[in-house]
Amino acid sequence: MGIKISLLAVTALILIVFLGVQGAGLHLLFGVIVPYIAVVTFLAGLVFRVIKWGRAPVPFRIPTTCGQQKSLPWITASKLDNPSGTAGVVGRMALEVLLFRSLFRNTKAELRQGPKLAYHWEKWLWLAALAFHWSFLIIFFRHLRFFTEPVPFLVQAVEGFDGFLRVGLQALYVTDVALLAAVTYLFVRRVAVPQVRYISLPADYFPLLLILGVALSGVLMRYFIRVDITAVKELAMGLATFHPRVPEGIGVMFYIHVFLVSTLFAYFPFSKLVHMGGIFLSPTRNLANNSREHRHINPWNYPVKVHTYEEYEEEFRKKMLGAGLPVEKEVS
Repeated sequence: MGIKISLLAVTALILIVFLGVQGAGLHLLFGVIVPYIAVVTFLAGLVFRVIKWGRAPVPFRIPTTCGQQKSLPWITASKLDNPSGTAGVVGRMALEVLLFRSLFRNTKAELRQGPKLAYHWEKWLWLAALAFHWSFLIIFFRHLRFFTEPVPFLVQAVEGFDGFLRVGLQALYVTDVALLAAVTYLFVRRVAVPQVRYISLPADYFPLLLILGVALSGVLMRYFIRVDITAVKELAMGLATFHPRVPEGIGVMFYIHVFLVSTLFAYFPFSKLVHMGGIFLSPTRNLANNSREHRHINPWNYPVKVHTYEEYEEEFRKKMLGAGLPVEKEVS
């Protein structure tokens, strides 16, 4: 059911653009107004989520640890898995953000004949996630050539390195192939593995299908359906400089691509995709585990009226003696 709902939603988005551009001629709406609304929604939603996370109280040190904590000098501590200082936290976060270290260490459990519980690594999931995120980042960076003039040298260098493969006279971007392969694998895995399919919701399928639509429409424009690149850059530069103008001759496939990207931007802050920013505010990752060196006191503690044992015994001493309970101070 989740797959059908998500597939229908993405199909409906494509049909809306096709009918709006081809039938009603709403080029300004889908080329200018919708992208601006999407970017504003993305920025406002992301700021809202970050402020909400930042205001959440973290009274105690709760880092997730997978190694020996720093203690006595002759006991080797795990500086990355159980960091005790800022340098260890930075290293741990860098490995997590850039290389998905926790996903690399992920294991899968299977009940085999015996019965016997066996564990093995899930390296294909880690590799697909790594290829997907890095390819998406590089493709996003490459697209800066449409919004800048002159194009920065770094953008040209990344584009040249990414397109070193040639099919005839056409440059084949490695990240295009890697992104399509990675998204396809993640989608097939979610559908084909019974355990993963059981816990999957429309909110899990929709982003994958939406990103797949973005990638396919981009690939179609790049290699199969030609668009006027000059007109596309003119439109992009107009958006970037807040002087938008919709040139003539841009095909409907471009508007489909832009609308799907705009939908992804607007949907991002309110979906699971927002983990991109959330990981930096996760106390299980960004805190040092130095509870043996320092005593951490909850800063939100407020004065509480307590009833000490001395006061308790003073109040009930006679009854405690009558019941045969030991007391620290006898009745005078």
